[in-house]
Amino acid sequence: MTVSNNLPDIPLPPGIRSRFVDDINGLRMHVLEAGYETGGRPCVLLLHGFPELSFSWRKVMPDLAEAGYHVIAPDQRGYGRTTGWDANYDGDLHSFRLLNLVRDALGLVFAFGHRSVAAVVGHDFGSPVAAWCALLRPDVFRSVALMSAPFAGPPRLAFDTAGKPAAPKPEDPVHRELAALPRPRKHYHWYYSTREANADMHRAPQGVHDFLRAYYHHKSADWKDNTPYPLQGWTAQELAKLPTYYVMDLAKNMAQTVAAEMPSGGAIAANTWLPERELAFYSAEYERTGFQGGLQWYRCGTSGAFIAELETFSGRSIDVPSCFISGKHDWGTYQRPGVFETMQTTACTHMVGCHLVDGAGHWVQQEQPAEVSRLLLQFLKPRAKHAGG
Repeated sequence: MTVSNNLPDIPLPPGIRSRFVDDINGLRMHVLEAGYETGGRPCVLLLHGFPELSFSWRKVMPDLAEAGYHVIAPDQRGYGRTTGWDANYDGDLHSFRLLNLVRDALGLVFAFGHRSVAAVVGHDFGSPVAAWCALLRPDVFRSVALMSAPFAGPPRLAFDTAGKPAAPKPEDPVHRELAALPRPRKHYHWYYSTREANADMHRAPQGVHDFLRAYYHHKSADWKDNTPYPLQGWTAQELAKLPTYYVMDLAKNMAQTVAAEMPSGGAIAANTWLPERELAFYSAEYERTGFQGGLQWYRCGTSGAFIAELETFSGRSIDVPSCFISGKHDWGTYQRPGVFETMQTTACTHMVGCHLVDGAGHWVQQEQPAEVSRLLLQFLKPRAKHAGG
């Protein structure tokens, strides 16, 4: 995957610059940076999710920089203007596994001359990366803010089994049961792991721009049926209560799924959190790169190939200060039943805030940036003087 040097400018607010950092775990990493004018500032690392980019942090970066932080937000492995990753579906998934994504983040922090950061902040799929950063290297990642995707902790190893008959590996029947429902369904993680998913979105009949417009709308507070609540368990009947962007109709791909929810021209014109000019940057980047880089992350999870190395940390918790921020209209908080509660009770032992932001769906830092900035600065303030450079 290559990127031309003649890339269009990014529509950034004043005070944010775009730059490249070479030799980050095999990557040439594209980074947005704010608060770079003076040295010695504590660092905040911002990690985006899917289908987003470092650009997704454009509205909160100036607030954090004005408060005295050096703010860095990379295009993560598989995304945007970062290069050095393999977009081949048949390529090696190894580089996209969680522990290597932590290595990417650690290398970037060190490359900027920081031995620790005041906080690592992760949204959507960036949230588990941030969580594993804090779990594995609490000496570097001194606090963690998880956004829109709660953290359940490492997978657990079997315990107290010596001398007992080996238990067969349990099969998860939920996918078969979803497909057998009166309205047959499928889970989007497993759809995103299929060979067809990238082309379905990259070659969407409505075009990438309108696909992304409908996708972002469908998962935002603007879509009025986003009224989330806790599910009772990981069963087909419970999961089928999720909107179709999470538990899809079996016969539809994602482009078809969101096309039915395309907002009207009037609604698009009235959108202030993602105006057409800003959406055009996302669509141009994804038209250029495709979606497979981000989809590789989902494939690492659904394949099960990297569970064993994560089980090495069975029983570990996140013990640095943590907080959770999500939109009040974000189903992501509840899409994995029980995890929201587990995060607050056992996975994170020093959680100092759990916030559901009014007027926001899944894209919380874009939909309600002022409130997200306020919550992040409130979280950071007690630790600012202890954050190393």
